[in-house]
Amino acid sequence: MSNDRSSRLSERMSKISSRLSNLRDMRVEGRLIRIVGLTMEAVGCQSPVGSRCKIKNTDGKIYEAEVVGFSGDKTYLMSSEEVYGLSPGARITPLNKVVEVPVTHDLLGRIIDGQGNPLDNKGPIKASRHYPLSGKQINPLDRDTITKPLDVGIRSINSLLTVGRGQRLGLFAGSGVGKSVLLGMMSCFTSADITVVGLIGERGREVKEFIEHNLGEQGLERSVVVAAPADTSPLMRLHGAMWATTIAEYFRDQGAHVLLLVDSLTRFAMAQRELGLAIGEPPATKGYPPSVFSKLSKLVERTGTGINGKGSITAFYTVLAEGDDQQDPIADSARSFLDGHLVLSRTLADSGHYPAIDIEQSISRVMPNVTSKDQQQDATHFKKLLAKYQQSRDLINIGAYQAGSDPELDIAIQRMPQLYDFLAQDMQEKVDFDHSVLQLQTLFCKGQQTAEENG
Repeated sequence: MSNDRSSRLSERMSKISSRLSNLRDMRVEGRLIRIVGLTMEAVGCQSPVGSRCKIKNTDGKIYEAEVVGFSGDKTYLMSSEEVYGLSPGARITPLNKVVEVPVTHDLLGRIIDGQGNPLDNKGPIKASRHYPLSGKQINPLDRDTITKPLDVGIRSINSLLTVGRGQRLGLFAGSGVGKSVLLGMMSCFTSADITVVGLIGERGREVKEFIEHNLGEQGLERSVVVAAPADTSPLMRLHGAMWATTIAEYFRDQGAHVLLLVDSLTRFAMAQRELGLAIGEPPATKGYPPSVFSKLSKLVERTGTGINGKGSITAFYTVLAEGDDQQDPIADSARSFLDGHLVLSRTLADSGHYPAIDIEQSISRVMPNVTSKDQQQDATHFKKLLAKYQQSRDLINIGAYQAGSDPELDIAIQRMPQLYDFLAQDMQEKVDFDHSVLQLQTLFCKGQQTAEENG
């Protein structure tokens, strides 16, 4: 008799628990009321920003979306896939999870999209560990200082704009002046353990071209490529850059020296602008809402040196200066928190001079910490001669300058062909760091010897 009572009591408790669970589900479940542009509005969906939700349409089709904001009882969501066919009243259920990145050494040699889905038809990627997409903040006092140079295989950068291991630099230029080619050279020539490439918001055809022509099979073996082309949603492009950074963080934590290439930082900013404006954020600077500049600095600050010599992320970000305007708000903001910038010149590119790096406008802020005094003196001498020539170039071209009027300018005119030859480099040619410094030193030794013979 007592067994029957306990059995009935157990059944009642089970029914009550089931009803309470259903009530909880009814309380958190929301419904779709409106889609405006890229944003979906829902009511009754109590879910924090950054979490994922499941949307079940009236026809039974399932979508996933991320909570990007809220106002009062309205929740704003954005999907990383097309939402054609969604109907008013679609049910929205919180999944009680945030986006996490599965990390594993099996990522090497793989090509994925901004959600971690494979694009290379090599099967799923299995991982037992996950990193938060937003990254982990590191105490700046716990970071190692930058003390070692990084060989990028490009003579002009190695000798005149030396990069430190763990530095963050920007490649500033308008369209069509060789940013992607320069990134391709770095991906092949740089002495890094692992390369992570984020192709964000660029043309879709460039993804395959970059992998086949720039990385190649050998380069891809030690690389991870995250591709979120221009035809993907703003959320996918945002996640693409963050996903690439998170993967780089994982390998840095394993003690590896990582090269992170993001093409481009401007497209990442534009994706955040689309998202911010879609949820009603007011535009501040040339149409960019304040969240854009906050997101930029947070993304860049995640890279750099690790803790206690555990590894490093040396990052290169391309910055598209609209109309070659170096005072573009994104370019100006990026320049302020990066550790240096390489400016590519359209004039040099139009004349067939590659890489088209404008040495006068470019700078590496950590070069004094990772190079010798002799190299710094040679680099300074090189830049002075180049600047002297550029200042009087118009007078020289029209024949208005009289030889002997300025002895320093006479030397610059005499040496200019050698300087230009030193700066030019074929995209298939690799010049390591030691040879770059030696060629710079030899350049001035020969110049001094020639001047003494002429004297």
